[in-house]
Amino acid sequence: MSGGTAAQPPDSTRADQLALADPASWPVAPGWQALVSEFFRSEAGRGLLTFLESRLQAGAAVFPPQPLRALQLTPPESVRVVILGQDPYHGRGQAEGLAFSVAPGIPVPPSLRNIFTESRRDLGTPFPPFPEPGGSLVRWASQGVLLLNTCLTVEEGQPASHAGRGWEGLTDAVIRKVSQDAAPAVFMLWGAHAQTKRVLIDASRHLVLLANHPSPLSALRPPAPFIGCGHFSQARAWRDKHR
Repeated sequence: MSGGTAAQPPDSTRADQLALADPASWPVAPGWQALVSEFFRSEAGRGLLTFLESRLQAGAAVFPPQPLRALQLTPPESVRVVILGQDPYHGRGQAEGLAFSVAPGIPVPPSLRNIFTESRRDLGTPFPPFPEPGGSLVRWASQGVLLLNTCLTVEEGQPASHAGRGWEGLTDAVIRKVSQDAAPAVFMLWGAHAQTKRVLIDASRHLVLLANHPSPLSALRPPAPFIGCGHFSQARAWRDKHR
């Protein structure tokens, strides 16, 4: 008898996790398609897909089910604000392919609660207007807010488990494209990780706003507390000026 148990294949019937390592099943807006296709033809892209396939075959639960959803809901020509996250939520049912956003029916995580708190403090209402209850930011994405994580998949219960596996090559290319091609936009870089992407952004064309991460661990700490940063009113004023 064997002393171990063979890994089970992924449960492709679960709607809350990745079923296939296949970019053809991850739709994006037409304006992103050339960039995405070029990435997955590259060595880094092929290596990423091999890694994802190996994790799925090992039975790992990988989130979200649609890694490129931010690029599906917010075409490059619609981008007005970019909010950068790090990697998706790693709890079952949370991640929906948009930075800081959680799927409908999921409790609002602390970082997202602080984002709502600051937007209300700064504007009186969330930016853009957001119908509560819930923590899904699909409406923001449809209104030109690119909610981009720098790594686009994660395994259940293992934060940053897919960091450094290749996604960063794609998301850096997305940031560069917005910087070079999009109309003047606002980049909100919250926390040290997001701020490493500052070098990819043409600050002569875009407004770059820096603050601590909205996590409760850092939202109120110096040198740049998130609560009180005023980014939402600054973004609104910038957008009004550059319509």
